[in-house]
Amino acid sequence: MTNQPIETDPRAHSSRREEVEIGVALGALGFLLAGLGACVAVLARDLDLPAERLALLPSAFAVGLLVVAVVGPVVLRTFTISVVLRVGSIVCALGGVLIAIAPQYVVAIGGGLCVGLGGALLILIAPLLLSGPTAAVRLTKVNAFASATGILAPLAIGAVDALGATGRLAMLAAAPPLLALAVFARPAATHQQAASGGLVVLQVARGWLRVVLAVAVEFCFVVWAVARLVTTGLPMATAALLGSAFPIGMAVGRAIGPLRLRDWSPLVPAGVLAMGGTLLVSLFDGPAVVTVGLVIAGIGIAPLYPMTVAALVATPGLSPARLAALGAAASGAAILSAPAILAGLTRVVDLRTAFLITLPLLAILFAISRPLRPLSVRTSPGDHAAPRALR
Repeated sequence: MTNQPIETDPRAHSSRREEVEIGVALGALGFLLAGLGACVAVLARDLDLPAERLALLPSAFAVGLLVVAVVGPVVLRTFTISVVLRVGSIVCALGGVLIAIAPQYVVAIGGGLCVGLGGALLILIAPLLLSGPTAAVRLTKVNAFASATGILAPLAIGAVDALGATGRLAMLAAAPPLLALAVFARPAATHQQAASGGLVVLQVARGWLRVVLAVAVEFCFVVWAVARLVTTGLPMATAALLGSAFPIGMAVGRAIGPLRLRDWSPLVPAGVLAMGGTLLVSLFDGPAVVTVGLVIAGIGIAPLYPMTVAALVATPGLSPARLAALGAAASGAAILSAPAILAGLTRVVDLRTAFLITLPLLAILFAISRPLRPLSVRTSPGDHAAPRALR
């Protein structure tokens, strides 16, 4: 009997490598994004500015997303996926450094814009590299890692701030892994597919709106959780530390994965948990109850983005690159509008009441999700099929 060499599937190896590379990229980005909420409060103190004015920090990130959403398809046709990953990593790292050391308002906003531009490039390629019938699961997995690293951001910012230095310096921790990724990453080419027939306008529009609503709810908490804890009477350092409650909930929720309840879309039980957490954050003023509410809201909100963006990219009628760009545009629109609207509401009502804006957003998400359970299946030469997350 002849000994046959054991052959490994190069596609499986490539798939694992892509998961690791995208996991590192989104992990560093998750740290920066989770730190933005705490940095809003810290920058307001350091630069002696009202917190409402610093709401432009995540807005600058959203502008970066919108810019990349417009040029994304052209970028993916012009440059290899490796170049896009490297450039995104370097620009994102620069943004974190600028936020950490910003001596002036304009430098901090510039840092937010760099995080937006670089992070958007990373977000753009993630659903393309992690495509196929298990796309929602794979995206949830790498986003779970991003949520786990996000837990460290408010903890690190609070710890550094408590030691006497500005807590913003903790944002420098995201730069080394991003720069290492720029040097060593070797992602495969994107899994491009030809458009399959005419554009299903209503399906794409609903898929886009689902992503907008999911990201809008998430970023209301990302940006304003620490500020909400401050309004309960906690000092800045303590509020920044307890601000990790929301990313902890996000990490737990993404580790659990989508919850299924009979024939309901997994978005529904997730949304119910998010609503329950929102009510605890809004209706009570004790720091302990608000912290518990942030954890519960995080568990519910966690699977919303991976499920909705995977379903959008799998929609038949457009190429995945174009759909991924639409997903980035949806994220940018949500991040640009939702926290800013919440900030505007604080001029009329207090922050605890303003947080209730997430309830109608979740209700609309419910309303447009259940009718779209039977999602069309998309196939490709690689036998990729639409993810089943929303079914």
